[in-house]
Amino acid sequence: MEFEQVLEEMKAVANPKSLEGMKKFGINTKKAYGVSIPDLRKLAKTIGKNHELAQRLWDSQIHEGRILASMIDDVNKVTEEQMDSWTDEFDSWDVCDQVCSNLFDKTEFAHMKAIEWTRSKKEFVKRAGFAMMAVLAVHDKNAKDESFEKFFSIIHREATDERNFVKKSVNWALRQIGKRNRSLNKKTIALAKEMEKMDSKSAKWIASDALRELKKKSF
Repeated sequence: MEFEQVLEEMKAVANPKSLEGMKKFGINTKKAYGVSIPDLRKLAKTIGKNHELAQRLWDSQIHEGRILASMIDDVNKVTEEQMDSWTDEFDSWDVCDQVCSNLFDKTEFAHMKAIEWTRSKKEFVKRAGFAMMAVLAVHDKNAKDESFEKFFSIIHREATDERNFVKKSVNWALRQIGKRNRSLNKKTIALAKEMEKMDSKSAKWIASDALRELKKKSF
């Protein structure tokens, strides 16, 4: 499928009325059509894997085009440079989370980038680091507990970041790691209890919110 045809397909299923709802959820709609995720997934299945088309969709800067790019890109052709370039251009939490969940977490660089991006001063780049931790906890079935325990000190360190999209991603990472298995559940509960004692509103919120879910988890 050609680039122009993909744009026409997206426009055909777009619902401009949904843009207002997207804005209410803090989604950047500056260059958005109003296409739902289920419709993008259907289109992605029709297209198949296409690295070149994915890059062109990303370069278009169209909101849904960038999400679709993460669905059709060939993970075997994704480089560190591409990951850093795309992440540096994140301007909305949903694009960040979709790209990490659909594509980046399946690369050989995933665990490394999760750590690296949390050092960024950019809100959405830092979010990407914690989003990677969260989706890896769900998707990387073969990873050992030690791979996630490496994230604990980072979660603790960045819990004081008051920016909304960062603190929510830190919370997300903590919860998903803690739901992975019984051992990690106990360790994340202990970590959250430490964070509750920190002199930071953000850290206290992250911890208390996570504890409500982690304590309910049964294995």
